[in-house]
Amino acid sequence: MRDRHASHGARRAREFEAFVAGAAGRLLHAATLLTAETPDANPRARRLLALSLAHTYASWDRLHGEDPYDRTRQYLATRFAREVWHRYGVLARSRRHPVGTLGGLAPQERLVLVLRLYEGVAEEQAAALLGLPVDRVRTICARATTTLLHPPPAPARPVAAKAAGAEAATP
Repeated sequence: MRDRHASHGARRAREFEAFVAGAAGRLLHAATLLTAETPDANPRARRLLALSLAHTYASWDRLHGEDPYDRTRQYLATRFAREVWHRYGVLARSRRHPVGTLGGLAPQERLVLVLRLYEGVAEEQAAALLGLPVDRVRTICARATTTLLHPPPAPARPVAAKAAGAEAATP
């Protein structure tokens, strides 16, 4: 009996390791885009990925033919949304100052954009995952894409601040 459990555990570990070897890079990139961190300094994205992979491993025997990548991506997205909700109170515009490629977007915009454009999730699936109407997902994706293609201009410094900076520069 112990041998059967040991061989099952070893087979499960091999299957999961093969899955991680094939999917971890893409999932880490998706997590990095979600957290809007830079690829070389992404501790929040790595933590998010580790939690998602741990959740997938814990439910590995219950997948029953379900795609483990989809399960991990779903958990990654919902975990990100939950963390943002708890950190800021809403999945809206309040956020730290992210510096990554998608740093100018709100967390919800990043989430929809990553799911729709990077991961290729259908609008209906993204809407069901996020608990939003399909039209709302479409609107958020369009707004985020427009923001990326046409970023808002940087705020201008007040004239008084420019003059103070110029006086400080002259000896």
